[in-house]
Amino acid sequence: MTEYADLEIGLHRRDAVSYTVEFRYNPPDSDADMRFGDIQEAQVEFDLEDLNQTYVASEYGKKLTQTIFGNNLIRDAFDKARANAEGKEATLRIRLVIGPSAPKLHSLHWEVLLDAPDGSPLTTNENLLFSRYLSSLDWRPVRLRAKGDLQALVVVANPSDLAENKFAPVDVQGELARAEQNLGEIPVSSLPERGGDVKATLNNIVDQLREIKPDILYLVCHGSMVGDEAVLWLENEKGKVDRVKGGELVVRIKELESRPRLVVLASCESAGGGTGNALSALGPLLAESGIPAVLAMQGKITMQTVAEMMPIFFRELQKDGQIDRALAAARGSVRDRSDYWMPALFMRLKSGRIWYVPGYSDQDEEVDRGKSLAAAIKIKECTPIIGPGLIENMLGSRHEIANRWAKEHGYPLAPHDKDVLPRVAQYVLTYQAPSYLPIAYREAIRNEVLGSFQAVLPEELQQADPWSTEQVKAALELAMNKFWESDPQNPYRMLAKMRLPIYITTSKLGFITRALIAEGAEPVVRVCKWNKFVPIEEAIYEDQPSVEKPLVYHLFGNLEVKHSMVVSEDQYFDFLIGITRNKSLIPTEVRGVLNSTSLLFLGFQMEDWEFRVFFRFLMAQEGKEMMMEYSHAAAQIEPAEDRILDIKRTRKYLEKYFQRENISIFWGSGREFLTKLQEYL
Repeated sequence: MTEYADLEIGLHRRDAVSYTVEFRYNPPDSDADMRFGDIQEAQVEFDLEDLNQTYVASEYGKKLTQTIFGNNLIRDAFDKARANAEGKEATLRIRLVIGPSAPKLHSLHWEVLLDAPDGSPLTTNENLLFSRYLSSLDWRPVRLRAKGDLQALVVVANPSDLAENKFAPVDVQGELARAEQNLGEIPVSSLPERGGDVKATLNNIVDQLREIKPDILYLVCHGSMVGDEAVLWLENEKGKVDRVKGGELVVRIKELESRPRLVVLASCESAGGGTGNALSALGPLLAESGIPAVLAMQGKITMQTVAEMMPIFFRELQKDGQIDRALAAARGSVRDRSDYWMPALFMRLKSGRIWYVPGYSDQDEEVDRGKSLAAAIKIKECTPIIGPGLIENMLGSRHEIANRWAKEHGYPLAPHDKDVLPRVAQYVLTYQAPSYLPIAYREAIRNEVLGSFQAVLPEELQQADPWSTEQVKAALELAMNKFWESDPQNPYRMLAKMRLPIYITTSKLGFITRALIAEGAEPVVRVCKWNKFVPIEEAIYEDQPSVEKPLVYHLFGNLEVKHSMVVSEDQYFDFLIGITRNKSLIPTEVRGVLNSTSLLFLGFQMEDWEFRVFFRFLMAQEGKEMMMEYSHAAAQIEPAEDRILDIKRTRKYLEKYFQRENISIFWGSGREFLTKLQEYL
């Protein structure tokens, strides 16, 4: 596996004419930043007027390189970082950070920087990966997708009156064919569709983004700069030119619930034309609005250059998902063309990746763990611990509920906490009665079901507002039936087919119960009586769990049982304190399987409150040492980009944390884990 070292170069305005340069270097084998002497004192002066009047890329590159690396402190710091990375056989990832005090520096063509030792372009070297880093006001975490789940939307705009505006026509069918070929195994949807007459209008593009939810948006069109603003030449319903301001497209994309992870803008001047404030161009605007990675063109790039480099870019992207490395290879393939430097990468992905490959943290474990887990399932000595993430493909995530509540109730604390449901719920409770949370939760479920499954609901449910508990149950039943028709191998169905005696769930909804009934079982549903208000008859369990009558145990409450839901921070604390002091609150049968069967943790993130509270309870159990006698597994989605400082070290930390309890990590979704496990059953 390739190792990466990170070099962040920050530029900040010092006074009217000069800028300070800051270096922050992370070696591949250290958690600490490295500083280089007195580099914080380095300063440079840019002759912006002279650079803006230099039109030959090679001359521009020499002037810009001399401005930056002519300073010995800066040159020495760069050389030290490079030498350190090379000595550790690591690729050096370079991120240029232009501070808010230095907006004019965004208009410079940084991609023409030269490599001092031989004068070759810096940005065509696959051992020096260059990107522009822009922070975003969007605090939603950037979660990677499995490579096999990626989807792409290719949009090609070719208005019929381009020639009248002195633009060359766009080869629509050729561009679509090349995009499909370049994207390889990634499923491609297109606008217009092959043989179809749907135009590449702004509304149609947004509709496709909303319906398909692609990971990659590849937009081919002409573009121009009007003053300081990027304009895309899309189509209207009659197929004529529709000049769409870049800011308008950004707003429409920003409003989507799910947005692409990578946007490729194969349109001239989409990253700014080199004059005026390039931040108003589309590429940087998309990056600042929350798109994790944007590849845009700065200047009037030729369609020939785009046609030559894009196949290389997508081919290389499919090898390892590293966007900046793929772009370096693509630039290198067209380095002899005068506009090789025009593609600019704006990225806030510290790992540089847009996908991951599912699998165990130690690939050598995969066969052994799969066999031992399958054996435990066959003899019914396995217990699933079901997290809330297992339902997200159907009803959306708790993060979306938290964001809505934060907006509705004016959550005033840290922006990055707005999608943490227990934290937002705690704030809501300071102004509302505890009985309000179940009502708000039902309303959130109602919104999700109406948004995705309205067509299967009877008129009375569509019109009812709010829904009662019984109406939620009825609506979810209809939604589940519809969802499972199109997805018979959903995780709940795969778990139910295992026919295990006990299922522990942290979800407030009865999806596993419904799946077990569909498989012919007669599940008995019980909830944890973590407070004195939970009805005793809903908590007491007196039977012996069996394959025919499995126990479904709701650890953090059930939406159908009053006073049982654990949602806010204080409720989680009260829950943990209560069951720690009085272990009998949880049935003996449930406590018994926690240290006498193989455990499958599915649908959790380690930072989830549900997981943290349950895991602490698990570690406090008597006889937990017996866990070492069994194989356990946790399906864990790759760490979110914006919530951690270093993905690789976070990965190692999680692996070490789990393995001390003999729990193997499968990096991927619950569905991916269960699908892999099916091979051994």
